[in-house]
Parts: sequence; C-alpha cells; structure tokens
Amino acid sequence: MNSTLILNIIRFVLLIIAQIVIFNNIDLFGFINPYPYILFILLYPVNSNRAGLLVASFLLGLTVDFFANSGGVHAAASLILANVRPAFFKFAFGLSYEYQTIKINDRLSPERFTFIFISIITHHFVMFLLEFFKFTFILDILLRTIVTTIFTLIVSIIIIYLFKPSKR
Repeated sequence: MNSTLILNIIRFVLLIIAQIVIFNNIDLFGFINPYPYILFILLYPVNSNRAGLLVASFLLGLTVDFFANSGGVHAAASLILANVRPAFFKFAFGLSYEYQTIKINDRLSPERFTFIFISIITHHFVMFLLEFFKFTFILDILLRTIVTTIFTLIVSIIIIYLFKPSKR
C-alpha cells in the first residue's frame, strides 16, 4: 500500500471521529458549529485520483450526515466542494497548480489561506442552502454561513498547524 493512501485513510477516520465526537457537540450561541471534517477534501493530494476524491468525499459527508441526522446536506456539500476544488486551486495558486507543486499543510501563505477560505465558505453556503431550502431564510443562511465559516476556518488552521508534518 502506498504511504499517501494510508495517510489519507487515517486522516479520513480521524476527522470523522473528531467531527462526530467533539465538533458535533459544539453549539455556540445556538447555531455556530465548526465542520473541520472538510479538511480531508482540502488536504487530499493534488495529483491523486479525482474519482477517489469524489467517492471519499461522498462517503465522508454521508457518514457525518448519518451521525448528525442531517438528511444528506453534508454529503451534497462535500461532493460539490470536491468537484469545484480544482477550480479553487487554479484561482488561488495559478501556475503552481498547473505544475502540481502545492502542499496545503505547509506554512500559511495568502494563496493557501485564500484556497481554504473559499473552499470553506462554498461548502458552508451549499450546506446551509440545502438545509433551509427556502428563499425567505436567505439572511439566516448568509449569517450562519459567515459565522460558521469564520469558526471553522480558525479550527481548521489550528488543526493544520497541530498536525503539520515535520521537516526532515
């Protein structure tokens, strides 16, 4: 087995367990929940199999939906994020993406921050849009998207720096 595959399986399992056990139980002010499980999608290697990412993203979201009793919104949002991820890479990194020299878990640069921020806000907007699914709740959707994105962004950056691979 490839070491990258093993690392991705471990990351998948640990992020799901952390989301289910810790982050699903955090409920600030009644509506702010962090969703750092999407780090799996963001940290998935750039030059790896895209079909594998789509399948893994769907299973990731479906597992979170199962334990959060959320009816498929996490699976749909995760699948959409995995699908638009190459466009976000190209937007944030430009030519570096073309040469596939990107490592998200290196030090935080403006390009990495842009990629992480755009990805998180897209995931959360799609998730809350599908959760409410009514135009009259647009302000609530936007408010939850913004505050949850900020909280998830902070938690995700902390997690990236806590588990950053050491330089050898």
